[in-house]
Amino acid sequence: MTGGPGSPAAARPARAGAVRAAEPSLWNIANLLTMLRLALVPVFVALLLADGGHNPKWRAVAWAAFAVAMITDLFDGEIARRKGLVTDFGKIADPIADKAIMGAALIGLSVLGDLPWWVTVVILAREVGITLMRFWVIRYSVIPASRGGKIKTLTQGIAVGMYVLPLTGLLATGRAVLLGVAVVLTVASGADYVGQAVRLRREGLARERQGR
Repeated sequence: MTGGPGSPAAARPARAGAVRAAEPSLWNIANLLTMLRLALVPVFVALLLADGGHNPKWRAVAWAAFAVAMITDLFDGEIARRKGLVTDFGKIADPIADKAIMGAALIGLSVLGDLPWWVTVVILAREVGITLMRFWVIRYSVIPASRGGKIKTLTQGIAVGMYVLPLTGLLATGRAVLLGVAVVLTVASGADYVGQAVRLRREGLARERQGR
């Protein structure tokens, strides 16, 4: 008889292919970019509000910090997926960092009177609402980032970044138009996510009923 608890076959270690892959290190390039973005939030706020918040030089430096944060947002998730560096920390910290830098910019600009409060409320309400909704359906499925959502994020970043800069004339008009587009995309992509969440929850409940 072979294969019993005391047999040589049982004593041999599991094949290499059967060994579970190790969790990627927390200190990988993708997570470091996310940490950098989180660290830039208080730095950006301090620069934005420096010298009363309307000094062109400080606003330009604040824009540079904001731009770096937005660039890391474009690359950290993609690097994590392509290089197999996805970690639990990254899954949690990445969206927090995204919303923290954008929320800081929106609230800061509204406090300074450069951005209408209704724009800040609409965008932040959408972001918080979609995050809560993801948790609402996570037991059934994960809502993937849509193409519309990615375009929304890019448009928001460019528009808000232009408001951080002390622009005048046609550039000021252009940023207002771009911000309007960003608000429309924010609402439209949010509605799309709501539709996905309702469908996923309905399908999940149906599977649970069939499994009983």
